[in-house]
Amino acid sequence: MFAGFSKTCSFIRSTEPFPSFRVNPVNRWRDVIPVLRRMSGRNIPMPRKEKAVKGSPAAAEASGPVSRDKSGFVTVAVHAKPGSKRSGITEVSAEAVGVSIAAPPTDGEANAELVRFLAEVLDLKKSHVSLDKGSRSRDKRVRVDSSLSPEEVLKRLTEAAG
Repeated sequence: MFAGFSKTCSFIRSTEPFPSFRVNPVNRWRDVIPVLRRMSGRNIPMPRKEKAVKGSPAAAEASGPVSRDKSGFVTVAVHAKPGSKRSGITEVSAEAVGVSIAAPPTDGEANAELVRFLAEVLDLKKSHVSLDKGSRSRDKRVRVDSSLSPEEVLKRLTEAAG
């Protein structure tokens, strides 16, 4: 379909019903889709994203610091506080789990200590806990790859908070 690559989307005259064209390999779909829409001769609207309705099960499941993501893994919203004397869970609120980390926030040391500490609290192997988002932020999302339910994870975190 793509005869060659160039910086712009240029058409080559041919006898085919749809002319072949050259597309930048980085932005090829961004260049191709509008061309195909124009060639079809009608204005086709782009599909709209479905908005979440209040009170739906998806909205109710995502409330709280512990939830299950689209792929089925349990995720924990964490507010990290690096540079503490001891690692510990300071609070469990509706937005995030506050965790003080006994490591400086340099070279990923605090992230490694956070993963190690949460694996210890949840009584899991370190390989079952990973940092999903927020490697350079205090607000992080941690993924738990185990058979634990979100309720069980939240229960273990609140017990550790004391």
